[in-house]
Amino acid sequence: MARIKIEIPEKNHDRLSISVRITDVNYGNHMGNDALVGIIHEARVQWLDKMGYNEMNIEGASIIMSDLAVCYLSESFYGDQLDISIAIGELSTAGFELYYLIETIREEKKITIAKAKTGIVFYDYKAKKIVTIPNNFKSRITS
Repeated sequence: MARIKIEIPEKNHDRLSISVRITDVNYGNHMGNDALVGIIHEARVQWLDKMGYNEMNIEGASIIMSDLAVCYLSESFYGDQLDISIAIGELSTAGFELYYLIETIREEKKITIAKAKTGIVFYDYKAKKIVTIPNNFKSRITS
């Protein structure tokens, strides 16, 4: 079976740190796949917050996730400090790709835990329709 391959863009837009909590650990004594998806979501929310936005208000527009791909590469354990690099991928008139490189340092070695990509679409929740990327936001993420 072929594996999903995620190529992270070279230019990072931001870096964040999130610790693995005990509630993120499953019966295998490592971080569960559901917890990693939650950490990706948290990283996106923190990234938007640093720019003065939230998922319901980016220059007056909201966002919705259209897709998610994750490549799990190594185990992560309780207490790991996850360094998450965020990069912007392809833009369209209504959305963009957001990439996540999740790493930790253990025993003085950098370990890649996972790579992920989310498709983000601008969305009007009241009208239930896709809208275009606000120009101010687009210029901020492409500069």
